[in-house]
Parts: sequence; C-alpha cells; structure tokens
Amino acid sequence: MTATCNGSIALPKTRRSFRPNLRQATFIAPRTGERVRRAVTLQSPALEAANRDGPADDSALLTQGRRLPKTSTFRAIQQDCEDRIWKLWAFANSKNGQGILKCSLAYLIGSMATFVPVISDLLGQQDGKHMVATVTVYFHPARSQGSMFEAVGLAILAFIYAAVISFSSMGVSILFGRTFDLMVLGHTIVLIVFCGGGLGLVGWVKQRLANPLVNVACSLTSLALITVLTKEGAVQAVEYSDDKVEQVMYMIIMGVTAATAVCFLIRPISARKELRQNMIHVTDSFGDMLAMITRSFLLGNEEDLEHRVFTAASDRYRTAFASLTKNLREAKFEHFVLGTEAEYQLEAKLLKCMQRMAQNIGGLRSAATTQFDLLSQAPSYGGVTPSASIYTPVTAPNMSLADSWLTSQENCGGLTAIHEHPEEDGMTEDSSDTEQQNGGDDFDNLPTVHSPIEIFDRFISHLGPSMKSLAYTLKQILDELPYGPAPEFKIAVNTQFHTSLVQAIRLYSDARTEALALLYGKKDSGLTRPTELEADFEEVAASCGHFSFSLQDFAEEMRVYLDILDDLKEETERISRQRSWNWLKFWRDTTTTEQLSKTGDMERDSLIAPNGEMDVPSEMVSPLDRTHFAAYTSEKARFLSSAYTRYLWKTLRIFRRDDIKFGIKVGAGAAMFALPSFLFSTREFYQHWRGEWGLLSYMLVCSMTIGASNTTGFARFFGTCLGAICAVFTWTASQGNAFVLAAFGWLMSLGTSYLIVAAGKAPLGRFIMLTYNLSALYAYSLSVRDDDDDDDEGGVNPMISEIAVHRVVAVLSGCLWGLIVTRLVWPISARSKFKDGLSLLWLRMGLIWKRDPLAMLLDGESPNAYMKLREEFELQRFVTRLENLRGAATSEFELRGPFPKAAYGRILKSTSRMLDAFHAMNVVINKDLKASDGEAELLRYTVGERAQLCSRISHLFQVLASSMKLEFPLNDAFPSTDHARDRLLAKIFKYRRDDKVAQGATDEDYGLLYAYALVTGQLSKEIKEIGKEIEVLFGVLDEDLFKLQ
Repeated sequence: MTATCNGSIALPKTRRSFRPNLRQATFIAPRTGERVRRAVTLQSPALEAANRDGPADDSALLTQGRRLPKTSTFRAIQQDCEDRIWKLWAFANSKNGQGILKCSLAYLIGSMATFVPVISDLLGQQDGKHMVATVTVYFHPARSQGSMFEAVGLAILAFIYAAVISFSSMGVSILFGRTFDLMVLGHTIVLIVFCGGGLGLVGWVKQRLANPLVNVACSLTSLALITVLTKEGAVQAVEYSDDKVEQVMYMIIMGVTAATAVCFLIRPISARKELRQNMIHVTDSFGDMLAMITRSFLLGNEEDLEHRVFTAASDRYRTAFASLTKNLREAKFEHFVLGTEAEYQLEAKLLKCMQRMAQNIGGLRSAATTQFDLLSQAPSYGGVTPSASIYTPVTAPNMSLADSWLTSQENCGGLTAIHEHPEEDGMTEDSSDTEQQNGGDDFDNLPTVHSPIEIFDRFISHLGPSMKSLAYTLKQILDELPYGPAPEFKIAVNTQFHTSLVQAIRLYSDARTEALALLYGKKDSGLTRPTELEADFEEVAASCGHFSFSLQDFAEEMRVYLDILDDLKEETERISRQRSWNWLKFWRDTTTTEQLSKTGDMERDSLIAPNGEMDVPSEMVSPLDRTHFAAYTSEKARFLSSAYTRYLWKTLRIFRRDDIKFGIKVGAGAAMFALPSFLFSTREFYQHWRGEWGLLSYMLVCSMTIGASNTTGFARFFGTCLGAICAVFTWTASQGNAFVLAAFGWLMSLGTSYLIVAAGKAPLGRFIMLTYNLSALYAYSLSVRDDDDDDDEGGVNPMISEIAVHRVVAVLSGCLWGLIVTRLVWPISARSKFKDGLSLLWLRMGLIWKRDPLAMLLDGESPNAYMKLREEFELQRFVTRLENLRGAATSEFELRGPFPKAAYGRILKSTSRMLDAFHAMNVVINKDLKASDGEAELLRYTVGERAQLCSRISHLFQVLASSMKLEFPLNDAFPSTDHARDRLLAKIFKYRRDDKVAQGATDEDYGLLYAYALVTGQLSKEIKEIGKEIEVLFGVLDEDLFKLQ
C-alpha cells in the first residue's frame, strides 16, 4: 500500500522510480559489428499490435441492438457448403491429410494380395492373405523416411524372432515325439518354454521399451507366433512344415514393401528437414521469449509475461521442442543410411546446446518472477513508518537530482517504471559519450538506498541500457538462425556474428561489473537493519545478479551455438565428403565404444525420451520392497544373518521387479489360454471359435497396470465390434465382388487412417481394420477356394455373420482373460503405483538436497556427490512414467470415487519445476568445479546457514512423501524454509557489508549463492503449492483413522 497526497491508503498499481529514461542504448549491430547508439525496443510487433487493438469482440458488440440484413436460405446453405469444401481441401493438402491419403493408398495396394489372383497365388493356397493389408495398417506410410527405415528393421527382427521360435518348437516336438516317444512331454515343453516364454518375452520387451514402433513389431511377432504354434498344427502333429513360416515371410515383405514404396515415392517426408524446421521454430521462440522476459524485467511489469503473445510463444516453443526428440531419432536413421554420421553428431550437439539455452531462459524467467514476487510484497521495516509503505520514496539530504526527476504526481505516488519508445535513428558517439558521462556523474550523486524496491530501481538505472542492448543484439542474431527457408534449409550463419557477439558480451560484462559495484556501494551503508530487511536486500541482489548472470550465460551459450553451426556448415558444404557407416562395424574395439559412451550420446543427454511405460527403474527400489525387507530382517534376523541367505536374497532381487513379474504372468497366461490347442479333446473347439485371435487379443490387452489394461481392452473390443459390423455390411452389399470390396475397404481405410494419424487413437483404428480384414477379406479368400479347412464357416459360400461372431467372441474372451490375469495375478494398481512412485521421488529429492550441493566445492568431492548425471536422467524419466501412470489411473474404478487427475496433474507440474531447479543448480555447479578464493571464503562464511536450510528442505520433502504414502493430511504446523532462507540471505548481506571480510570477493563470486538462493526460493514456493494440493486431497480427517484397532 502507498500513502496518497490526501493521506489515504491506496494499493500500488504500478511501479515507479526516479530512474532515467532508457531511450538511448549502445548496442552492437550483428551484421556489421559496429557500435550504434540509438533507441531500441524489445517489444515484439505482435505484442505492440495487440496493445494497440481494442477488444476482440468489438464487432460483436457493435452489432447488438440492430438488425443485420438477412440472406436467403439457399445462399446460406451454398456458402456453408463452399466453406466446408475449402476446409476439406485445406485439410487434404495438410501434412495429416496427405498422410491419411498415403495410408489408404498403401492399404489398397496391400489388399490386392487378396483380390488379385496372380499375387494371391504367390502366397500359396492357405488363408490369412489379408495379413498383407494388416501389415500396411500397422507399418503405415504416414511417417518420415527415417521412421520407415526403423520400421523395416523392426519388421525384419520380428520375423527373425518368430521364425526362430517356430522352428525351435517344431524341432523340440519332433525330438520328443518321434525320437523319445514322449509327445506329451514335448508338447508341455513347447507350451511352457516356447509359447509361454516366447510370448512372455514379447510382452516384456513391449513394456520395457515403450516405443510405438516396437509395440507394432511385438504385435506382428505375436500374430506370427500364435498362428504357427496354435493354429497351423505342425507342432501338434509332430511334423516339420515351413509353409506357414514362408507365407508369413512373404506377407511381411509384401506389406512392408507396399508401405515403404508409398512412403518414399508419394510426398516423402524427411526427418532431417522436419528437424531443421523445428530448430527454426525453437530458435525464433528463444528470441521472442528473451526479448519479452528482458523487457518485462526492465519494466517491472508481469503483465507482459501473462499476455497471450508470450503465452503463444511459449506454447510454440514447447510444441516444437517436444517434437525434436522424435525428429532427432528419426533423422539419425536417415543419416546412418546415407552415411552422414558426422552430420548427425553435430545436429545432436546443436540440440544439446539449445537445451542449455532453454535452461538459461528458464533462469531469466525465474529471476524475473522473483522480482515480481518481491514487488507484490509491501512490508514495513526500520525507518519506514507504518503510515508509509516501503513503496514510498525515502527522502534524504541532497535529493536535488531525484527531485528534478520526480514530478508532482510522483512525489505523491511512488515509483515509475521505464517506458519504451519506438526505435530512432542512430546518434554520434560523441554526443552519446557526453550523455553517458553526465549520467554517470548523476548516478554517483544518488542518495543511499533504504529499501529493496530502491535497489531494483537503482539496478535498472545502472545496468538497464546494457541489458537491453545485449538482449536486442541476441534477438537480432536468433531471428536469422539456424537455417534458411525450406526446402533447401541452408545454414544461415554470418561470419560477422561471432565478432559482433564477442563485442556485445564484452560491452555488457564491463557495464555489469561497473554497475554492480556502484549498486552495492550505495546499498551497503552502515545503517543497522532488521534481519528480515537485510534478507530482502540480499534477495533483491540475488534476483538482479542472477538475471544479469543468466543473460550473460545465454550469450556465452550463443557463442557455442554459432561454433557448432560453423562446424555443421563446413561438414555439409564440404565438396569431398567421406561417407561412413561405422554403425555397421559391430566388431569395433569395445574401448572406442566405452569412450563414446563416456562423452555421452548427445541424443540421450540432451533430450530425455520416455523409456518404459509404467515400471520403476532398477536403480529405484520400490519403497514396498524396502519395507518388506526391513520387516523380514527384523523378524528373521538370525535366519538372515548367514551370508548364503543374504546372497540368495540379492540374487533373486530381479524377480521382484515389476517388469519381470509382468513378463512372467503374461507368459503364464498365454500358455494357459493356448492349452486347449494342444489337447486333442479341445483342439476342435479352439479352432472353431478362432482361439488364436483371442490369444492375440490377450497379448494386446495385457498392460503393466489395471487402468492401462482397462483402456486397451475397451478400445480393442469396441474396435472389433465396429469392424465386424462394417465387414458384414460390406460383404452383404458387395455380394463378394472384388472391386466393390476393394472400394469399400479403401473408404474404410480413410476413416481408420484419420484415427491413427490425426486423431491420436491408433489402437482403435488398427483394431477396426484388423477385424475388418479378418472378416471381409478372409471371407473372400474362402469364396475363391483357398485350400483350408474352414467348412464350419461356409467354405466357398462364406457365412459372414458366423465369421464375424466367431471373431467377436474370440476377441471378447481374450480381453476378459487379459483383464483377469492383470487384476488377479500380481496386480499393479496405477493409483497405488502413482502415489508410491511420487513418494519415492520426493524422498530421493530430499536425500539429494540434504547433501548440500555447494559443500563439494570446498571438500573437493566428485561432482556426482550432488547429483549424478545418470541419476538426473532417471528422475526426469521417472516423472514421465508418473505422468503415464496418472493417465492410466483414470481408467481404474473404485468405490471411493474417481481419480483426482487434475489435482495430481498440478502436483506433478510443481514436481517437474522443482526438478528443473535441481538441474539449474547442477548446471551452475558444473561450470567450474573449483571454487575461487572469494567463493571459498563466502561458502565457509555461510556453511551453518546453508546446512540448516538444506536440512529443512530435506525434512519438507520427507513430510510430503509420508503424507502421500499414508494418504494422511498434513498438520497445521507445516514447517517453512522462510526463516532459514532469510538467515542465509542476511548472512550474505553482512558478509558484503564487512569490507575487511569481503575484500577479496568480486560480484562473480556471489553468482553461485545467488543461484542457490533463487533455487531454494523456488523449491520453497513449489513445496507450499504441493502442500496446498495435499491439503485439498487429504484435508478431511476421518474418525476411523484414529481408532486403535
């Protein structure tokens, strides 16, 4: 609150200051490298236009109260039809629209293996030729060339695995059935080892890798294995037959060839070009966000960061940056095939550099947010009277210069922000130097500051022009990087950019050093202040200093970015480029591979891809396991004292992992479902009701958690019913005509391709087409007298309703069996797993922070003492798995009510922001693992306060983890880190004020603790937010909780 002229109290609406107007700034022109002094603006054209425009719905308001001329109904219908046609045409020419057309064309080509006799005869007289069309649906061509290379490789591996298991099972059956006359034992081994074990391994791989293409390959492998082991009959008859295996090989080759041809010949998509386009979008977003954050910091106005223009820029950045992972992976396959591995390595380095730039942008945003939070507070300390707010200027002797800057309104009000003006023409250096010199003299005559708000104003007055100039230069460079327009995407790096950037960094560094010295000299008076006020002073200094350091770090990272672009340009434009395929040289020396792994895979280091769907990493032992082990050791202490039992316990630890238990139960369930196909009394029943499709449905439905299985099972059953209905209608309408069936199939593929490509419902679209192929195309194969024993479904006169019913019943039985196995055998609830995982993550974060991240700089410990690089990757990846668990938990139904997805989503966002703060702290520490003399002295001076703050943060993480684990509300006396953090900031303030102690410290030495202070502040803020969410979730105490039972 501020005191007005008439004595009333009013809330401060704007920040005001006796700052000079920052119209003139010396900046470096990027293209020429010359110094130019003129007024520049960081306001984006979109933001400026948005501020000029009025409300978006003004036209709607103007139309109220008056009648608009009516148009005829026919004209309105015509206009509506024209609009729809134009929208349809625009969608057809979009990336998704072209992908849908490519998918439908590939399916039409694949269905020719069923309808064209010449192609059908190549596959023999057995049924199942519809698998060619199914392969084109699963390995659809609406993907990049690199993704298609990966799909082809996975299809080959899938067939090889299925062939090995199939031939091995036949060999074991023949060995025990003919040689040893133990056919039952041979069938038992085949059922347990090859059917159960083979399919269990497929399920484990699918969940462990959690890659969409791997899931498709696993489905194809399951289809081939189930067909050979349970339907074809060679294993049961103790015979060797390669007819079905050969047919499957031909069908895979035909389907993959059709999809690949469409992918490469019709509007091909290059992952390398997609990657470069994403880089352009990310770099442009960097420039926009840098300019708007810097401008908002200079103005002290948070409205710019809440404006829709900044939100749109942030959304574009997140969207483009998220797709970089996928595009980099797919571009890697293209580079490997083309022999340009070196180019891929440079692109990966470029992305890693962009990630560090994004972290610097986050540091700038964090410092700006701290400024806004401090400005929103108005405490009263020391010399500030209760009637006057801290926002009120403190009068002091010799205020003539300040009085000359203050208007009558400002004397009654408070502090004013810097207002930007449009860019003006450059001015001569002489006049600018004179102005700058006069300004410097004025700054020296400024009065001593008495409040944190005045420190902000003084900081902007001294360093604002230099910050604005550097941000302007960086934005001008970013707007032209890294590539030119499509389709060439030539590297657009100017040789002058390096020199200009170095000059701009030097200019800014000199100005920052001088400005901080003046700022701290004015701040550090001999006045005695309360601890809270001293903490506020140092927190202001931390936010200002961290913002200036982060801006310089961003500029330094830009130099690295330009160096990598130069290397990439040299590599791509080199005339005598040597292509290499070193990835094929599997016989290379292992030491070389280890050295490469030590330097780090740029793709893995820079972009963390979700790896694994629901499982906890092996390094993260479940808290339940630790609890059971602790209880077991306490009860059986004597028994476990022997070394042998402890060794056995550790050896069998692998079988306590969720992914291993999942693979075991999937294999056991598959063996039990396939058992009727090996028994003479039930084999006919199994074949009549098409048990192989039920087993395939079981394999597709089984997921790690109950919620994921429920979701997949519903999509599988609904898609099967819809596909069966479409097949019955199509067959009835076409009367078995091949041309009509092909046309109907093509139309159906348009709809299902939309689900797969554009709607994000790939499982549903695949299930619909799979059932349609199993019914309509299978019926056509019967009608043309394919040699197969299918008289129970009509033979040459197919009964389409019987065929459809058999498929639906088989799919329903498989789905139900999958849900039973998932729920009854080692059930994993997504709700419980999510909460346990979240508690475990918080415990790990508390242990990490308890180590005191800055202590290693004094003790000379390894950098891994604070946070191992691998550990950081695991934490980030674990958050992604928790997000998957949160989505699966919504499909689990419990009597106590639906899963609060929104509340837990906010908790996960806060946790992710805390991990980002962890990473930011790790980046600051790893810049220089050896502390300077000033840093070392400062760290020793604050060791006690840092230890208390770290202990408090670690304790808070344990409190949150315990509350989440027990689902118990937090008590009213929830501890806070505010006082511990204030003591640390006050200690830093005292250190700077004591000239004898702080004589050897420079402003750079304080940067480490500034980042430390901001990180702890962000952690404290996010912990409070999580505490509020937990209070909402578990805030109501139930009397049953207090019963001693």
